[in-house]
Parts: sequence; structure tokens; C-alpha cells
Amino acid sequence: MNITVVIYFSIVFFLSEIILAITKHSQKKMVKNRKDKNSLTLFWITIPVSITIGFFAAKYQAWSILNVQIAWFGLSLFITGLVIRWLSILQLKKEFTVDVSITKNHKLKTDGMYKNVRHPSYSGLLLTVFGLSIAMNSIISLLVLTIPVFFAVLYRIKAEELILTNEFGEVYKSYTEQTHKLIPKIF
Repeated sequence: MNITVVIYFSIVFFLSEIILAITKHSQKKMVKNRKDKNSLTLFWITIPVSITIGFFAAKYQAWSILNVQIAWFGLSLFITGLVIRWLSILQLKKEFTVDVSITKNHKLKTDGMYKNVRHPSYSGLLLTVFGLSIAMNSIISLLVLTIPVFFAVLYRIKAEELILTNEFGEVYKSYTEQTHKLIPKIF
């Protein structure tokens, strides 16, 4: 195994996000309220740029057994993150959109993966990016992938929580008091 395998996994991630962008964009006739605050644009700039820079900083020379083990560990986190992301998206059903919006007849999801974490799809996204950066076998890759994407996710969460608070009021505020943003019992 070498960096080529990691590149293939990043292509899978990219294709999964393209599928989301195509299939899960809110329909104008179904939208009650939209307040993206350019967070989708921020994602589409931050994530590809961070991954590209991460690959430039990745370890390309011959990998030792330790490097291969690190890469497989990172790729296992990557796969776990993708599974969490897609399961949380599937649980939201029609309420999930790639742009921050409230659909007509929108229902607040508070069960399943959303019972303890308000944004499990972003938890999955962060775990995917973190795993990919570990698989690159470079501290610089780890930093240039995780830090910008983490701050982009926090910006996106702020936009989402504002629109959800405006839509669901005290119900959403109560939900935020009972759950964590990204990691159960931690954050």
C-alpha cells in the first residue's frame, strides 16, 4: 500500500459529496426558509483546497510497515466517518439538504443518530477528513486538512442552528440543552 490507495479513497469521498450536491439540493417549491450564509460555498472551497494541500504534504517515499499501519488506521476512520455521515443523512430523509434550509412541513429530528448529537453528518465529515489526513502519513497534512475543515463546519453549524432556532424556537433550544454538537458527552 502507498499514497495511491489514499488518493482512491479521497476520490470516493469526492464522488459521494458530488452525489449529495446533485441529489440533495433544496427545491425552491419545497423551501420555507433558506439561510445558507455562504457556508456551502465555504465547504466547496475549503475541503478540496485542504485535501489538495494535504496531498502535496503527504508522505510519498517508500512506506515502512508502520506507515502502512498508520494509513490503514486512517482509512478505517475515513470509512467510519463516511458511514456515519451517510446514515445520518439517510435518517433525515427529505429534511436533509446541502444548503441550509427549512422545507415545508419540516420536522425536527431528535431520535436515531440525532438523539445525542445534533450534527452527526458533520461528525462523520470531520472523521472522514481526519482519517484521510492520518492516512497521508504527514503531520502537515493532518493540520491543513482538519483545522480549516473544522472551522468551516463550525461556521456551518452556526448558520444551521440559527435557522433551526428561528423555526422551532423553544423546542430546538430544549433539544440543544439535551444534546452535544458533534461528539456525544464531549462537544
